[in-house]
Amino acid sequence: MNTKKMLFIFAVCACCSVTLIAQNSVNNVQMPELQRQVQRTNIRVPNLDAYETLKCDFHIHTIFSDGVVWPEIRVREAWEEGLDAIAITDHIERNPSKPHVGGDHNSSYEVALSSARNYDILLIKAGEITRSMPPGHLNALFVDDVNKLDTEKPEDAIMEAHRQGGFLIWNHPGWKAQQPDTCKMFDIHRKLISSGVINGIEVFNEKEWYPIVMSWCVENNLAVIATSDIHDVNAHFYPLEKYHRPMTLVFAKDRSMESLKQALFEKRTAAWFGKYVAGKENILNELFRKSVSFRTFPEPDAKKQYSIEIKNDSDFTFELTAVSSELPSFSVLPNSSVIVKAKQNGNFAYLVSNWFINTGKNLPVTITF
Repeated sequence: MNTKKMLFIFAVCACCSVTLIAQNSVNNVQMPELQRQVQRTNIRVPNLDAYETLKCDFHIHTIFSDGVVWPEIRVREAWEEGLDAIAITDHIERNPSKPHVGGDHNSSYEVALSSARNYDILLIKAGEITRSMPPGHLNALFVDDVNKLDTEKPEDAIMEAHRQGGFLIWNHPGWKAQQPDTCKMFDIHRKLISSGVINGIEVFNEKEWYPIVMSWCVENNLAVIATSDIHDVNAHFYPLEKYHRPMTLVFAKDRSMESLKQALFEKRTAAWFGKYVAGKENILNELFRKSVSFRTFPEPDAKKQYSIEIKNDSDFTFELTAVSSELPSFSVLPNSSVIVKAKQNGNFAYLVSNWFINTGKNLPVTITF
């Protein structure tokens, strides 16, 4: 072996030895690959012609009532999951953590506010009026001082929230802990709705869907609401790899607190939970048209069938049921396309069977072959 080759091998061995010695002797070796990267999942839903679509959760709990997480964690969860706005609605009358964490009914909002600004999340000041049925539980959004809602009589708490300009939501009206046999509206709810005090109702809460509530919302022009009512760590409760958390879509003039509040009071909402969407027909129809595009093949194939490609550019799921038995029914999954064949061309009636515009009534749409 020549001298140059021996020197090269010696140099390589020496470098390896120095590297090993260095790794074994340093005080701190950083391994950033072991730390989870903080990133946001962008939810793909279309804006409407005149409004921006905001993704919102208006029913969330923290350690300042009977939740298990610090308020700042709720903000970070919301940002990572693609939300635009949240309301932390800790129970006013039920706070088992108070002996340990202290604070008052405004504390969860105050703790979370700085984090919300850092993550650009619209944080609504809110609280949950937690009473037996009737009237049950109601979330009060956009209030100035949650402490003033801590009253002996539920009617006084509700009216105080109303005086503060609050947007009131009747929570989980079909919750079996309070209504074990039915989903029923009481006289006090009718009175509060007719006087404009109750502004919306949850058609979906946590993992429960109340179809009958859609008719209440339509008949009384109430905002259609879906919420997580989350107490646990959100990723521990929901299969986020499959579904977004349940949320309320709000159609606002812009992404601001003022526009969000205005849109809610004007009842421009839709409820989204799993593969289901519920809301007013005009809103759902525009969402469908903004999400789905159609491309008809120019000529029929050899079997005299016409073909159409249906493309879904959103995170929604569309289960399309043909009104006529001569046409195919099919599903279009999020961010995907399907090709459907028919024996004739023209305009054909379909129902989006997983989208609801009233109790037991699906969104009608027209597809052109």
